[in-house]
Amino acid sequence: MPMNGIGQSTAFYLIVLLWVARVIIWTFICALLAWLGIRVLDALTPHIHQRQEVGERPVSVGLFMAGFLILIGLVIHGVVTGPVIVGAGLLESLIDPRRLGLVAISFLVSLLLGIALLHIMDKLTPRIPFGSVEQNPVAVGIYVFGYLVFFGLIIHGALIMPL
Repeated sequence: MPMNGIGQSTAFYLIVLLWVARVIIWTFICALLAWLGIRVLDALTPHIHQRQEVGERPVSVGLFMAGFLILIGLVIHGVVTGPVIVGAGLLESLIDPRRLGLVAISFLVSLLLGIALLHIMDKLTPRIPFGSVEQNPVAVGIYVFGYLVFFGLIIHGALIMPL
């Protein structure tokens, strides 16, 4: 068995344990990013109070939960299907620094690009007042659901993209 990396002679149970640890670590990292993204979304759209309004109706809460579960499903799928550095050290096999950087950059770019495009579309479609979602907690729940799925797809892509 190699002393400083995961390779062909590594026992199957160790590979499975590494896989499970990798899934858990990445899922928590991406869940934290989703939470941070909602906080940033609150700051960038001050007229829509996502975290406050989602909790006002059970349907909104359900939509939030559904979006979060889809996001986590996309993250887990991305982790288990994404490339793993074989022969690397244990820490690099769990959290590839390049992949972590790619996920962080994807998070920032997608959040800012998504908000910018929403503002542009809001200006280009004056008969569809995007700000009116604040009038109904269910509408805010759907908006946040869409954000979570959007973010899940972005993270999934970052996790499976070959470097």
